[in-house]
Amino acid sequence: MNRSTAYTILFFFFAVLSSFESYGQKIDTIVHVNGNILTGDFKKLNYGVVTWKMDGMGTISLEEPKISTIISSKIFEIKMESGRIYFGSFEAAEKEREVNLVLVNENVLVKIEDIVEAYPIKKSFKTRLSGNFNLGASYSKGSNVATLVFSGNLDYRKRNSEFSFKWDTNDTYQADTLSASKSDVSLSWQRTLNKGWYADVAIGVSQNLQLGTDKRWSLNLAGIKDLAYNEWNRLYAAAGVNLSREIPFGDGQTQDDVAGLFQLKWKVYKLWSPKVWVDSDIIYLPYLTDDRYRFTFNLNPKVSIFSDNFKIGLNLYYTYDSRPQTADASNDDYGLNLQFTYTLN
Repeated sequence: MNRSTAYTILFFFFAVLSSFESYGQKIDTIVHVNGNILTGDFKKLNYGVVTWKMDGMGTISLEEPKISTIISSKIFEIKMESGRIYFGSFEAAEKEREVNLVLVNENVLVKIEDIVEAYPIKKSFKTRLSGNFNLGASYSKGSNVATLVFSGNLDYRKRNSEFSFKWDTNDTYQADTLSASKSDVSLSWQRTLNKGWYADVAIGVSQNLQLGTDKRWSLNLAGIKDLAYNEWNRLYAAAGVNLSREIPFGDGQTQDDVAGLFQLKWKVYKLWSPKVWVDSDIIYLPYLTDDRYRFTFNLNPKVSIFSDNFKIGLNLYYTYDSRPQTADASNDDYGLNLQFTYTLN
């Protein structure tokens, strides 16, 4: 048997094996900066952390600064710090902290720290899902007041786009009566463009009894631009238009409005122990159809416990409405809660 025939048979053998999921979980390789070689399933890279599945150890997280190079024949959607997007696989580079991106017609040598996102494509529905589940509660016997907080998100990623379902409920009970309620539910679609730009469409419904809002239906159309995105933080801004239909609590008329939409969001992540994640955002809505504006601020610092899948942290929110529709409603609402978070990889 000549060498060419042997290579053909060997290639066919590995191609057949790679079609099975059980083998697919073992074909990826990461070389650690200390020389160790990890073999498993490369699930994703985002916010400076690689999610990695290994037989016997389950799913683990590996910080990007600890990676020397990557080997994977799977096709990934790879986003660089510059905003450029590639579709290709990974091949080892000779120099430490570098990797070759194997594209259709060329290979591109890049630095590991310049990669800000990497998601495998052409995978099953289940493996495209990720998300967070947050739960918090408090109770005071003296006042007989209890607060229950449940929030989270489920994200489904496809090539060049992502769907995100988010919810956030914050209910306060006094005795057996619901005395205050703040809730937000939204479904959004985000399309990845080039050079750090995104198109975003979101529909949602919210309630805030403190501000006199029984229901507010909304449609957001916005453009998003990354201002900074690297292995320790992501800062981006959004601008667009908000269409809403608001039903006030109690007596009052349903009101349709159009408002401008301006948002600034910042994510910071410290990857050495103890690992810390801080999410914060500011949203400003100046109304075009009324002499009114709304403002919201959220701050959510978390620290890992046990593993990267489990975190404990605080959730601070502040909401302001310059002109609530209900006469006796408050202009602002705020709260601070302790939360436990489980991350679905």
